[in-house]
Amino acid sequence: MDDIKALETRITDALDRIAWQLSKPKAALVAEEGPSKADLIAQLEDERRANTQLEERVGKLKARQDGQIADLEKRASDQAAQIAALDVQLQQLRGSNADLTDVCAKLRAAAADGVAEAELINRALIAEVDGLTAQRSAEAAEVAAILSDLKPMLQQEA
Repeated sequence: MDDIKALETRITDALDRIAWQLSKPKAALVAEEGPSKADLIAQLEDERRANTQLEERVGKLKARQDGQIADLEKRASDQAAQIAALDVQLQQLRGSNADLTDVCAKLRAAAADGVAEAELINRALIAEVDGLTAQRSAEAAEVAAILSDLKPMLQQEA
């Protein structure tokens, strides 16, 4: 029963508000409607201009970001190639050092026996030269990697 009374009260209040709005003069109703059509069109055009400007800015930012990403990807691939070259040089250096260690052990054994073999001395010298060459190549590759990292920084400062 209370629900019916509450609904009846709400309906009565709504009808009173409708009657009150209908009793107002028409000029007052038009004034309460809000901005005119011309104002709304002007606001819409302002929003469209702002939207166009934002889209242009987003496009420029995206292009700049894409350029930076491409540069970073190129640098990463260059560095990966340099690391691979360094790895090859280091493998050669390790191989030369292992060969030098082996020949030196044989040379020590021959010297301990009192026999000086010219072939072992020759192999030891060749292994040492190969080791020095591989070390030089590894150092050159390392310098090239460092220079490639420094070059972009120097170009940005210039």
